[in-house]
Amino acid sequence: MFSRRLLLGTIAGLGLATAALAHSYTAGDIAIGHPWSRAAPAGVTGAGFMTLRNTGSTPDRLVSAHAEIARTVEMHTNVQDGAVMRMRPVEAIEVAPGQEVKLAPGGLHLMLIGLKQPLNKGARVPLTLVFERAGAVEVELAVEAAGAAGDQHAH
Repeated sequence: MFSRRLLLGTIAGLGLATAALAHSYTAGDIAIGHPWSRAAPAGVTGAGFMTLRNTGSTPDRLVSAHAEIARTVEMHTNVQDGAVMRMRPVEAIEVAPGQEVKLAPGGLHLMLIGLKQPLNKGARVPLTLVFERAGAVEVELAVEAAGAAGDQHAH
């Protein structure tokens, strides 16, 4: 027969496992889904990807991000310049009410410039996102393989 303590511990453990699998966060009205990165060696630039959904009725903006593992973090987008795709920094990432914005390879993304340590596959890397209205929230980037597309996960 199970003791009450053992039963409660088991239920709590299942809750933590479920939360870890979900890999989502919230900041105010902003839901942040599956933040991830690709494996990369130290000394180069890494990237951060995720989905941002505004569940509220007021616009918000991602205005900055920072991570101890990088010298600096910038927000970028890719733009077509003739026949060449180029990255350009953006000042903020708008998240309109009821809308979802995907930060993904080939589009909007975070650049982790000057990695102080490698991004190793399977690791979780702390990253702080700062929203204009929702404020700061710490998330963890799940590091996937170097060439990962990130589409193998539910967002």
